[in-house]
Amino acid sequence: MGSIEAPTRTDNGSVPTLDGAQHQSAGNGALIMASDSARAQPENDASRRRKASMLPLEVGTRVMCRWRDGKYHPVKVIERRKMPTGGANDYEYYVHYTEFNRRLDEWVKLEQLDLDSVETVIDEKVEDKVTSLKMTRHQKRKIDETHVEGHEELDAASLREHEEFTKVKNIATIELGRYEIETWYFSPFPPEYNDSLKLYFCEFCLNFMKRKEQLQRHMRKCDLKHPPGDEIYRSGTLSMFEVDGKKNKVYGQNLCYLAKLFLDHKTLYYDVDLFLFYVLCECDDRGCHMVGYFSKEKHSEESYNLACILTLPPYQRKGYGKFLIAFSYELSKKEGKVGTPERPLSDLGLLSYRGYWTRVLLDILKKHKGNISIKELSDMTAIKAEDILATLQSLELIQYRKGQHVICADPKVLDRHLKAAGRGGLEVDVSKLIWTPYKEQG
Repeated sequence: MGSIEAPTRTDNGSVPTLDGAQHQSAGNGALIMASDSARAQPENDASRRRKASMLPLEVGTRVMCRWRDGKYHPVKVIERRKMPTGGANDYEYYVHYTEFNRRLDEWVKLEQLDLDSVETVIDEKVEDKVTSLKMTRHQKRKIDETHVEGHEELDAASLREHEEFTKVKNIATIELGRYEIETWYFSPFPPEYNDSLKLYFCEFCLNFMKRKEQLQRHMRKCDLKHPPGDEIYRSGTLSMFEVDGKKNKVYGQNLCYLAKLFLDHKTLYYDVDLFLFYVLCECDDRGCHMVGYFSKEKHSEESYNLACILTLPPYQRKGYGKFLIAFSYELSKKEGKVGTPERPLSDLGLLSYRGYWTRVLLDILKKHKGNISIKELSDMTAIKAEDILATLQSLELIQYRKGQHVICADPKVLDRHLKAAGRGGLEVDVSKLIWTPYKEQG
């Protein structure tokens, strides 16, 4: 199960696309687009010779590539590899779709590329980051709950080094519980896994193996049926476990390896002793199955209440990301502190948090009678005052008068903003939270 669903074949051998058109399948399995009849015209000898002279394509070449929706999109060749069998020019190409985020990069075969569209190789030092943000609303909905860490803190040299080191996904898919999941990004697994395109994870202890048989043997011996920590929340079929990175170092490291497959610029901490991991699970009679998690430092001088957050792809669009954000603030309330997520936030991360802050603050403003200060809002919600101020300013609900900020809360305006903010996701039932802050545990 991946982030974008592959097209399914209909009874007549055609492939439906996102826009409802159908592409006929040729006998060799290649797709011929009805709307692109020019690409399906027979080639003359001169054209074939010209195309053959281009091969193999150089790294950096720009060309049009047929994607899973059956349409052609502009790509840049990131890497190439020789086919095990075939002629001198038989290569597969690892391409980046310049209109989309890097998570959609993939290996493609030569027949997916339109050689008539080949552009001259361009030696670029840094890829234009803006192109990675050009997504349709449909595509953004597919991926907007990952709250990825962006590249905003990197200078040009660091960005170039990061993208060079992580340019090709090393693991294509993973098996986790009952799901097979397409990965999005590179993750620095130990060298002995370099030749593995697929890894098999134990969904309870997160140990990973190269072969299905290894996983099956492991599952017969593994005693765990939930993450190796304390269950601090149970409401219906939802459970939250607190895992201490110092007490469960291997689990913490394995969780970081797993998360890096879906977070582009997550820093991989091998020293997980300093972190607590809060793992959200769906529970049934077979055990507690990981949905997502967030981590936080045990001691943060900057009042960070969340370091990293991820909802696994099979569980996205179900409100779990919003639940994890809300849960992090409930822990801050228990600690008697205000909290804020670790900076910098990616664009999508900021969007998710801004949505949460908007819903929480406007709910209070709608119900509150009389004046209320930003300090009082912060005390009630555990949201840092700077985040409250920035949110209300972005909604144009705050004015600066006579040396102080004044909240202007017209009921109709509040209703309009609440509607735009969307659903609040799953509610955290605070009565089901049984938790002691870390310093008190010590």
